[in-house]
Amino acid sequence: MGKPKEIRLKNELSQLRRLSAFVSEKSTDFNLDQKLCLRLNLALEEAVTNVIMYAYPEGMEPKRITVRMEKMDDKLVITLIDAGMAFDPTAKEQPDLAQPANDRPIGGLGIHLIREIMTEVSYCRRRDRNRLTLIKDLH
Repeated sequence: MGKPKEIRLKNELSQLRRLSAFVSEKSTDFNLDQKLCLRLNLALEEAVTNVIMYAYPEGMEPKRITVRMEKMDDKLVITLIDAGMAFDPTAKEQPDLAQPANDRPIGGLGIHLIREIMTEVSYCRRRDRNRLTLIKDLH
């Protein structure tokens, strides 16, 4: 257990390399296997990319994105915190994957992917900050 580990990222796509290195390092610290590390990286890259691309519209000063990872008993808890526009990705409907790709509306696959990888996904807005919490059962 102990104190959560965190990284603060600039709101830039070039920061995804730092995120990946952070996830790899913490996965080693938490004794997570390589397959899980890759899946966590995929989910976090998707979530952070969405913040970078959509949280700060034109004219809004970009801020940092904080990613916290904490192992609590048999769970890994990851929290993404940003000061962008309020947006609850968990409120998005599941995409209809039976529908041909060309007929589906754009968007929604990222949160679907995150839901498939993680055990729980929740969102709240507190003190003008978005908080996306991702939980993965480790048993």
